[in-house]
Amino acid sequence: MVPVSEAEWRKSSRSTNTGGQCVEVADLASAVAVRDSKDPDGPMLVFGASAWSAFAARAKGGHLDLT
Repeated sequence: MVPVSEAEWRKSSRSTNTGGQCVEVADLASAVAVRDSKDPDGPMLVFGASAWSAFAARAKGGHLDLT
């Protein structure tokens, strides 16, 4: 697993919000870390690879959209 201190963080290419309301993700090899782009030194969530894949699939499929 890549240490979080060495992680390469990235924002979604679809992120167009200039107000800083974005999240960043980092691939840690066996997990994915997520943090608030406005607070890069603040708390983060770390998901196992399968949990992240399941979340991403549901988000991409529109299953988590707010109505």
